[in-house]
Amino acid sequence: MSDKSLSPALEPFLRHIAACNSAVLPGGRLPFFCGTEQIGWISPATAQALETLGLQRSQGFGVKVGAELFPLSRTLCEMGLYASHDEAFDVRNDNGLVLGQVDRGAIPVLGLAAEGVHLNGLVERADGLLFLWVARRSMSKRLDPGKLDHLVAGGMSAGLDPQTTVVKEAQEEAGIPAELAATARPVSRIEYALERPEGLRRDVLHCYDLLLPEGFVPVAEDGEVESFHLMPIQNVMTLVQDTDSFKFNVNLVLIDLFIRRGLFVPAEADVLRNALAGQPR
Repeated sequence: MSDKSLSPALEPFLRHIAACNSAVLPGGRLPFFCGTEQIGWISPATAQALETLGLQRSQGFGVKVGAELFPLSRTLCEMGLYASHDEAFDVRNDNGLVLGQVDRGAIPVLGLAAEGVHLNGLVERADGLLFLWVARRSMSKRLDPGKLDHLVAGGMSAGLDPQTTVVKEAQEEAGIPAELAATARPVSRIEYALERPEGLRRDVLHCYDLLLPEGFVPVAEDGEVESFHLMPIQNVMTLVQDTDSFKFNVNLVLIDLFIRRGLFVPAEADVLRNALAGQPR
């Protein structure tokens, strides 16, 4: 399918996908290693800080063993390169093996890959209409305050897997009982790389669908959400198409949902599916 044959209505969806895959690698960055394995890409400013710590190599920078990663992340915080999140995240190699941990805030500074979960909270009404629970992020959030978000979304803290994270975040963010959250179904995995004010984001999103009873009403348990809204799926699609109301990466997960729910004609669904899958980690 040539670009000329695409519906103009498809272009806004492709714009969201392109926006999340805007980072050019290496793009002037230097490799960051743990032992002999490259695990990140660092900016010249971060490289300058690592040079003062004696971590320069013949090619790039790095630590000798994974146990050095967390102390390094704390040192970078003390040097003013980021503000601590007080939350440890696992650092994995390309085979998914955990090498060590870092403070969450150091991940974009070191250009590390990070994993998280996004959950589509769906309500299938008896009349056949599909609705989606949408959250509005608190204005006190560090990233993207006030933006629209998924019912449940969050980073994967150290020691957790995607399913455990879904259940944990569902309770904390929306008051969803563990028994109900455990029925969430894994549906896709989305990767992207983009530059953000906090640094290089190389994210891996584990996406889930959860069917909720019509009578369920989410409750913001941890203060990260300002309000919840139950919206027809077509209204959500219009918001993605016409606005930037959603947090940047939520758009990608919603486009994947629209594809799976048959809201695009097959040829256009193929274009979007390929765009979502076409960018390297």
